[in-house]
Amino acid sequence: MSRRGHRAGLPPADHRTESPLGPDGLTVTVVNKAGYAKEFDFSELPVPEPLQRSLARLYAARSRAWTSHDTAKTCWSRTMVFATFLSELQNTPQDLDGVTVVVLKRWRARHVSTVTGKAVLSTVRLLLQQDPRFSGGSVTEELLRRFPAAKPSKQSYEDDERKHVVLAAQRQFRAARLRIEENTRLLRVWRAGELEEGSRDGRLGKVLDHLARTGDVPRTILPSGQPHVDDRNLLGGAGTEQTWGRLFLSRMELTALAVLLTDQFAWNLKIYDRMPAPTAGPSAGESTTTTYQVQVEKHRTGQGRWFSTENITDSGADSPGRLITQALEVTAHGRDLAARLAPGTDLLMVARLYAPAKAAHRHQNTERPRPVGPLCFGISYNDAQRWQREHDLGGSPFQRVRRTTVTRDGQPRQHSQSTNERVYVLPDENVQRASRSVFADGAEEALEQAESVVFGGHLADAPDPAHEQTVTADCEDETTSPWPTPEGGCGADLMLCLACKNAYVHPGHHPRLALLEQQLVSLRSVLDDSEWSERWQDHSLRLQDLRDKVGAAAWEAALARAGSDDHTLVHLLVKGDLAP
Repeated sequence: MSRRGHRAGLPPADHRTESPLGPDGLTVTVVNKAGYAKEFDFSELPVPEPLQRSLARLYAARSRAWTSHDTAKTCWSRTMVFATFLSELQNTPQDLDGVTVVVLKRWRARHVSTVTGKAVLSTVRLLLQQDPRFSGGSVTEELLRRFPAAKPSKQSYEDDERKHVVLAAQRQFRAARLRIEENTRLLRVWRAGELEEGSRDGRLGKVLDHLARTGDVPRTILPSGQPHVDDRNLLGGAGTEQTWGRLFLSRMELTALAVLLTDQFAWNLKIYDRMPAPTAGPSAGESTTTTYQVQVEKHRTGQGRWFSTENITDSGADSPGRLITQALEVTAHGRDLAARLAPGTDLLMVARLYAPAKAAHRHQNTERPRPVGPLCFGISYNDAQRWQREHDLGGSPFQRVRRTTVTRDGQPRQHSQSTNERVYVLPDENVQRASRSVFADGAEEALEQAESVVFGGHLADAPDPAHEQTVTADCEDETTSPWPTPEGGCGADLMLCLACKNAYVHPGHHPRLALLEQQLVSLRSVLDDSEWSERWQDHSLRLQDLRDKVGAAAWEAALARAGSDDHTLVHLLVKGDLAP
């Protein structure tokens, strides 16, 4: 599908996609979105060859929809767990047709009690159910038997915990932002030719220009092979902040920015690896605000729906878009350098590597962008772990910060409403604690509502001469009515008599009330649902409750005894021609 909504042309009739399953039937090649290939060798599984081939075939079939090596490696590792389990059995199956109900019960029992185990069970189930040998029968029923949903391993932060994490990120990012802003102003003035040649600021501006163009300050290689900063005294030292840190973020400072973005927008950690720099334009009718279009990538939404655009406005210091403005400012030099070194590169989250040569050599993660010169992109798992250790947090903050933002706002973020409720809101302990009073108030309201549509009076065996007769019940005392009139009497509609504590219903009322209930039910078929619900639903529910109290048999017998007077009075009641 093109951007304009036109369907893509069909491939040639002789087009064939290359099978991920190798000619030997034991190797599967998965190509990720970046075009890198990774091979998985099923001969490594500790099971007989026929079973290896069956698992390889099923794995290859599922891999056609994958564009991530992380997904492939997760499925591979869980398949290995299953194969290892089978190899430890006294009689290891030769192939999948040797997997019995007893084997699957043992497999389930080993893993169903943990979150990780349930994930393994789910993956292996999806793999095996593709095989025709699991298309029916008791083995298939056992394979597909449901297990309790896993409780999320991460919970949202409490208020004090979140403030501690966000404050740590704010302090680190603010220091970096002020440092880069100060040096950027000096570089801009130097490039405009406004600094005196040979002055300290002029010399520093020249070093900054070299830094912006190359990613490092001028250095000389000593005879020992060690690099030496040429202008150490001018720069005030040879440390990161005195050298390349003047214009570029470090990886830990970029991680601090990612923590703040996650707290503000609940973006997933992997989004930062390939997030393009937001585009900006003036807001409609506003000259002092800027609206950014941020492209968010979310693979779990399914192929063809990976990307969405979020509009974020910077309208002042406290607006969400101000953080986007600051992120663009502090990464500007890194993005400019990346675009010169690798034309077409325009990723927002860019940092300067501490040791570019070593990092480029060690880069093995085919899911993340490769370094460009001295620059790296996004936030790695190791970055998140190192940042939390530096700030003594006891765990990576990203999942918990994201969960906190989602539960705080109560709105889905890059996921569906059902996922928002099932995965984020309902299982969260902080949400549960905060909701207890809401649940209590709701329960009381529900009780009041339930009580309002039940028979509120009393059942009697015979009329009481002291009671005043009405069309639907006898009234004990109209002066204590829940619906009093200014004159002191009862102002209730005759249909509401059955909701009053002063009402008494004896067998003489039963025929008329049974007929009334029947008429209200029949009205439902001729009136609009909303109209019937508003006018008659409560009365109908109250009559049904009265019928249950009287007894279904007695109620039906009473309906058969309804006379012409009862029919006339019920007709007038339904038309609204009877007043209290």
